[in-house]
Amino acid sequence: MISISFHSLSRTVLRNTVLVAAIATLPAFAQTAVGQQQAAESPTEAEIRQFCTGIADAARDQRYLLQKQELEKLQADVDGRIAILEQRRAEYEDWLTRRNEFMKQAEGQLVEIYRKMAPDAAAPQLEETNVLLAAAIIMKLPPRQSSLILTEMSAEKAAQVASIMSSAGDPNTSKDPS
Repeated sequence: MISISFHSLSRTVLRNTVLVAAIATLPAFAQTAVGQQQAAESPTEAEIRQFCTGIADAARDQRYLLQKQELEKLQADVDGRIAILEQRRAEYEDWLTRRNEFMKQAEGQLVEIYRKMAPDAAAPQLEETNVLLAAAIIMKLPPRQSSLILTEMSAEKAAQVASIMSSAGDPNTSKDPS
């Protein structure tokens, strides 16, 4: 019995020794496996870095190209709006020039016509014209005749004309009396 026990014991010790040896080699094996896995991943990461580095310039160039196209589109829009504004400014200047020429021609002749009219005949006609035009004509007439025409006009229209005339004489006002 002792020999069986000894034999069993030696097998148990032998088995335990083999397990201890196997367990002892396990960390080395595990490190080797991890090292191989890292080595396998390292080329992949290196390839990824190399790929990203390789396309960085192309991606930057593409981004700059898109930004440049957007800026060109915006510049074209701004240029179009400027062209429209310049066209409208030219139209306005043309209209203003024609208006001023007409006013100069009409002013001299029109004032002379009203100067020769009787105040009671001129007042109803000036009441029916534009208030600004009536004020401009009355301002060009002699004061005595202007006062007689204003006397013949309705109180409301005469007040409007007088208001425009007073603002025309005040340099501090920003209103254009004409």
